[in-house]
Amino acid sequence: MGFYERRIVPHIINCACGTKPIRYQRKKVVPMAEGTVLEIGIGTGLNLPYYDASKVTKVIGLDPSEESWKLAGERAKDLTFPVEFIGLPGEQIPLEDKSVDTVLCTFSLCTIPDPVTALHGMKRVLKPGGKLVFCEHGAAPDEGVKKWQDRVNPVWKVLFGGCNLNRRMPALIEEGGFRIADLQSMYLPSTPRIAGFNYWGVAEA
Repeated sequence: MGFYERRIVPHIINCACGTKPIRYQRKKVVPMAEGTVLEIGIGTGLNLPYYDASKVTKVIGLDPSEESWKLAGERAKDLTFPVEFIGLPGEQIPLEDKSVDTVLCTFSLCTIPDPVTALHGMKRVLKPGGKLVFCEHGAAPDEGVKKWQDRVNPVWKVLFGGCNLNRRMPALIEEGGFRIADLQSMYLPSTPRIAGFNYWGVAEA
């Protein structure tokens, strides 16, 4: 990982993923997490303020960027539940089978190099009755927007740390072994349409 990926990308992602429309999405989905939570791509801790502390016993954050986690210090210091950071890629989950109650994945499946393998790992660590709570941007339903996503994606990936604009998130989640129990989608306001189509909901193992 070069200087740009280590030092610059975490700050870019922190700003891009902290805009008002995305914060609003986080506020909708993060409180659904409960029990022992595995957060995939915890990054700079942008989700931490939105957890319902009365329902969460522990958060385990998985992310390849230790530099990003350093930026999360202010968000993590006053929490009433413990947060553990594991500095590994999202498709490598060093946890025991059936060990977490909730997997939370927000704006991370776009970046993981092998998202289906990662999803199978998420399913493996969920307890019976556990759930995957997700919020992701991805392929737009409008053909014109989708064409631009495909055109821009190669450059976008380089600039934004491997982020893909055009992944079909519901199909990926189902390919990873989950059944989607609730799915909503829309273009986020005040967001470029090529990066603004959002999917969110709950899936069961």
